[in-house]
Amino acid sequence: VERCVAAAGYSVGEFAALVFAGALGFAEALYAVKVRAEAMQKASEAVPSGMLSVVGRREANYKFACLEARKHCESLGIENPVCTVSNYLFPDSRVIAGHLQALEFLQENARKYYFKRAKMLPVSGAFHTRLMEPAVEPLAEVLKSIEIQKPLLCVYSNVDGKKYMHSKHIQKLLVKQVVSPVLWEQTMHSVYERKQGTEFPYTYEVGPGNQLGAILKQCNLKAWKQYKHVDALEDEEEAEI
Repeated sequence: VERCVAAAGYSVGEFAALVFAGALGFAEALYAVKVRAEAMQKASEAVPSGMLSVVGRREANYKFACLEARKHCESLGIENPVCTVSNYLFPDSRVIAGHLQALEFLQENARKYYFKRAKMLPVSGAFHTRLMEPAVEPLAEVLKSIEIQKPLLCVYSNVDGKKYMHSKHIQKLLVKQVVSPVLWEQTMHSVYERKQGTEFPYTYEVGPGNQLGAILKQCNLKAWKQYKHVDALEDEEEAEI
């Protein structure tokens, strides 16, 4: 652990990265995650919305596709519709979130927008868009009551793909993250940027699944060659035996 140079977490995983880096206490972070989850679920129930995982061809123009989907919603009488990129995963892969009618429109017109694949995600809302605005205040309040330290190592934010500077910065961006796209692809570039010839560090993905490893492989093949997956549940099962 002493040799660790950086940490990052995807969406709610950012809290885990900050606990690992000593910026947040485990119990306080878990409570903040609980408040965040309940507030986001409540916001989800207010509007029929969701998330669409898209893999596009080189010609795909995601902003234009979202604009047309919003226009379609307006033609249905939906006021101020939401349809926007909510997660940047790797080159040519995005998650688009917003009103359900907008996402259905994009699925039906996938070929027109040069989408090779457009699949609805099994989630209840349009996370990381302004449809989550009702969740901002509850999370902001709980983060004000928690002691946040300066991280012991570099932690990269989902909001801008850059390192957190100090405790107030963490507090501000964790709130902003709820309504901002996850810039994971950009974060991968920030983390692994180095002079030519410099060796890549070992990368460990901790937790269930290895999706972040698969994304890293698409973003930076050389960095991925030093990647390992650590499943916390496997260790627990071994301990029980």
